Amino acid sequence: MLSIPDDYHLYLKLEKSLSPHTIEAYERDLQKLNSYLTDAHVSPEKASTEILRDFIIEISSLGIHPRSQARILSSIKSFYHFLIYRNILDNDPTELLESPKIGLRLPEVLSVEEINAIVEAIDLSKPEGLRNKAIIEVLYGSGLRVSELINLQLSKLYLDEGYMLVEGKGSKQRLVPMSPEALKQTNLWKIDRNMLDIKKGNEDFVFLNRRGTKLSRDMIFKIVKDLAMQAGVRKNVSPHTFRHSFATHLLEHGANLRAIQQLLGHESITTTELYAHIDVHFLRKTVLDCHPGYKKKKEVE
Repeated sequence: MLSIPDDYHLYLKLEKSLSPHTIEAYERDLQKLNSYLTDAHVSPEKASTEILRDFIIEISSLGIHPRSQARILSSIKSFYHFLIYRNILDNDPTELLESPKIGLRLPEVLSVEEINAIVEAIDLSKPEGLRNKAIIEVLYGSGLRVSELINLQLSKLYLDEGYMLVEGKGSKQRLVPMSPEALKQTNLWKIDRNMLDIKKGNEDFVFLNRRGTKLSRDMIFKIVKDLAMQAGVRKNVSPHTFRHSFATHLLEHGANLRAIQQLLGHESITTTELYAHIDVHFLRKTVLDCHPGYKKKKEVE
């Protein structure tokens, strides 16, 4: 008969299909709990909610970051769910444990001026110039994820209609409109692309390197970061920054959240609300400019 730790390991591997890295992290977190419970002379199966809460307070007092605390708690909850699943326990002592508050970390938002500066930093005399300009225009003009960009296919571009068919998370496809500038730069890049020696299996990918193979995620990150640095933009810029800027700028100019949700390929409107984070000054200005009560008062003044 397997010991509980060995049985739990197989449960995570075979039944939960977790990666070796994730399993290792879960088991490392459980070692912290076991060490604490051993000192308290309590077995994991006998641990009460109060003892587990004391453990969370203990790791918090050590200065562990709230995000790491939340991960440790998630590991503990997973273990106790397993004990219930195996009929070792009847009740879950972690049910009432709350995760620590984690501050919302949102990506940087680029201003239109900063995006223009990045575009202008592109050296069009270089072989990759037109390609890089098309990449930036597609990222900002359509809000694609980097994975969606590198997997974009020529057969899914409908340039005459101004749309592209994008495959997002979970292999779900969506039609995304292309901005006039993205259309223009993509057409120009296609001319240069046709002169490449394209390797077998890469014929349908839109964005290729000079060796004729699909660009990697790392290469897109490098292109974006190098251009931001050349443009003198001091923010932490990544491909995702353009996606977030796309959503934020749309919202600031009156776009409906549901429309932004569709464009970004989010299943939940809650996720879109996170992307559409804007500062309180813009919200106040929106109310002042658009609320009929405020507008009426303004007219009287």
